[in-house]
Parts: sequence; C-alpha cells; structure tokens
Amino acid sequence: MSPIRISILGAGAMGSLFGGLMAEAGHAVELIDVNPAQIAAVREHGLLIRNDAGKRRVAIPIKRPEEATRQPDWLIVFTKAMHTQGALAAARHLIGPQTRLLSLQNGLGNAEKLMAFADASRIAIGMTTVPADLVAPGEVHSHGESKTRVVMADGSENAALAALAAALDAAGLPCTVDPDAVVAIWEKVAFNVALNSLCAVTQRTVGGLGAAAEGRRLAHAVASETLAVAQAEGLAVLAERTHATIDHALDHHGGHKPSMLQDLLAKRPTEIETLNGAIVRAAERHGIAVPRTETLYALVKLAEHAA
Repeated sequence: MSPIRISILGAGAMGSLFGGLMAEAGHAVELIDVNPAQIAAVREHGLLIRNDAGKRRVAIPIKRPEEATRQPDWLIVFTKAMHTQGALAAARHLIGPQTRLLSLQNGLGNAEKLMAFADASRIAIGMTTVPADLVAPGEVHSHGESKTRVVMADGSENAALAALAAALDAAGLPCTVDPDAVVAIWEKVAFNVALNSLCAVTQRTVGGLGAAAEGRRLAHAVASETLAVAQAEGLAVLAERTHATIDHALDHHGGHKPSMLQDLLAKRPTEIETLNGAIVRAAERHGIAVPRTETLYALVKLAEHAA
C-alpha cells in the first residue's frame, strides 16, 4: 500500500489517535492544531499512545495552520463542530486541487460546512465509535473495540476513499466504505445525544452512568427520541443496533469521559448545538416531542453559561 499524505485538522484526542496510528503505519501524517501545550508536548516528546496494543511514542510533526504548507491527499477534520469553519478558513491554503476532505466529527451538518471549502465530489463524511481520551498534552489513551464508516458526501464511489479506508483498517482503526454511512451517522448522533449529555450533566464516566439502573434506562430513552426524529427524516435507522451499541459502551468503556463532560470540566464550550440542539430543532420541524433531549439541551446550556 502506497503511503497516503494526510493532514489532521484538530489534534485533540481523536485527531491525535488517528494521526498517530496512521503515522505508525507508515503514512505521511501531519497534525495541525493551535493548542500551545499540545504542540509543545508532541514536538518535544512525540505522541504517547496507550491502547490495547500497548504503550509507545510516535514521532509525528505538528504545526499551527499558518506554519503548514503541504497540500495533502486527505485533510481529515477532527475539530469540535463549532470550530470547523474557523479552522478550515485558517487552513484554506492547504486545500489543493487534489485534496479531499473527510469529516469524522460528532453531530449533524458537518458536510455542509466542508462544502464551503471544496466541491462535494471531494468531500467524505463518516462516523467512528473509537473511544479516545487526551489524558495530558501529547498523551492519548484508547481501549476497546471500534468501527468507522465513511461515504462520499455525494454518494459516489471513490477509489481514493476506498484506499483511505483500507489504510485506516490496516493501521488498527477498523474502517469500511458504507453507502449507509449517513444512517450510521444518525445512529451515532442518537448514541452521543444520550451519553455525552447525560455524562456531562451528571459528571459521570460512561461506566459510572451505566452502573446505575436509572442512568442506563434514561440513556436508552433519550436515544429513542433521536431515533424517532431520524425515522421522520426518512432514514432507516435500526433501534436494536443503536441500543446494543449503547449497552456495549456502558459495559466496556467504563473509564471513558465523553468530550462534552471534558469540555464542561475544563470550562470550554461544548458541541451541544450539533447534538441535542440539532435534534430539538429537527423534532420541532416534524412536530415530534423530545422532552428528555430538550431538558438535557437546556441543562448543558445552563452549565456552559455558568462556566
């Protein structure tokens, strides 16, 4: 397999893990971020990865957007959804005529944001269930099984996307090109609307939430509200599969702190608008009641204001 030139926009937990594993597999990876502590740690010590394969350091370049000059084959966007447009604007000079963009971000509306910077024929979207925690600058932990599904935004077949999926798979990030990836995105939104907001509001890890019967029941009830909205949107989401994914996370991702909880603890804005907020707005369009999702949306917004 020929090395792929990859730039990762947003070197948080997910971006660092994907970038580090792809670099370890021999691809030409560059991390792009604006966090001074992360940049300093990776430059001085390399990226420390701890996952089911063990603990090791990976040497990988990391730059601020204005320092980067290489136009990659793939620009993979891992910024928080509310930072997408600003981050892409800062990295616009890296998007060459051959560069394709991939969003594996949480929430809804990511493809539309990328389309402001490249034609839909060069944009891919997807979802991933990889659990990742940036436990300290330059150190990312990930444990447990995962899967990633990707598709071109215009639904077309694309050899470059197939090659990227195969490369991710070979690097230890199981990935498939899936024509139904949009369904998978919505199923993950249901997962995140439930677990991210509940863990944020209760300040519990995923395992801590699942350890309480009330937490487990509430997580499934919140996810069911999102699935009802997805069905109203005409998407063939599978409730049984989504609820099984939630149970698996509650049982096996015990120590994981979802990003929304990490953001509130660090007094940062969260992705609540592209998750619970997006579902509340879509539910209003369809005349569907989503009382639990709406309550969690309000509670996280209140916590953001307090911070």
